Amino acid sequence: MTGVLAATFVLPGLAIGSFLNVVASRVPLRMPIGTTRSACASCGTGIHWYDNVPLISYAVLRGRCRACAAPIALRYPAVEGVTALLVVGSVLRFGPTPAGLLAAFFCCALVAIAAIDVEHRIVPNRIVIPAAAITLLGHTAIDPSPEWAYGAAAGFGGLLVIALLNPRGMGMGDVKLCLLLGAMLGWNVFLALFLGVLAGTVPALVLAFKYGVGARKLAIPFAPFLLVGAVVTLFAGDTLLDWWSGLFA
Repeated sequence: MTGVLAATFVLPGLAIGSFLNVVASRVPLRMPIGTTRSACASCGTGIHWYDNVPLISYAVLRGRCRACAAPIALRYPAVEGVTALLVVGSVLRFGPTPAGLLAAFFCCALVAIAAIDVEHRIVPNRIVIPAAAITLLGHTAIDPSPEWAYGAAAGFGGLLVIALLNPRGMGMGDVKLCLLLGAMLGWNVFLALFLGVLAGTVPALVLAFKYGVGARKLAIPFAPFLLVGAVVTLFAGDTLLDWWSGLFA
């Protein structure tokens, strides 16, 4: 039954991932979404439907535009695949329920934000603010508790302090992203932040080793690491906290 449930949501997850690629491409450029046909970023040729099938078209085209042979960014299949995995994971973890739908929405918002942050080094208000509001309202409706509002405020406030103390190392976009994380994770938002920072230390150390003090001038997008911390917390946060508490019991 689990396998059937997972298979049922693979194609919708891939389709959502394809849409998130449109969002990630157009929102930073303030282009309308869904009103014009997708086109090659290099030659401007419109993309036919058979060249826009999630994952399959990228493989068939070998990662290049059919018209001009320009490379297609790896971001496209990555977003499609990751989105499908997270949508399926949300349904398997929380069931085909309102909670599962909210978890899938939360994950999809994070994927879009992370993809944009990687390419443009911004966390767009047009996505993060509405997503945080929808998540907070939805979570409160599904599980009435002030924890989700407190978590959003605590995550925002906690990262705001860090950003004020180290303005070069933390952007306000990341601070606003914590509104979304807290609305979904409640007090577990601090675990997500810890895991995100922990994940971010790996590339930071690599850059420091490679460039020395010059690494301080290199901007590392933080949203993808917050995505990692948030997703791990969403699916296994309580288990991790129980395990940690058990070490000192």
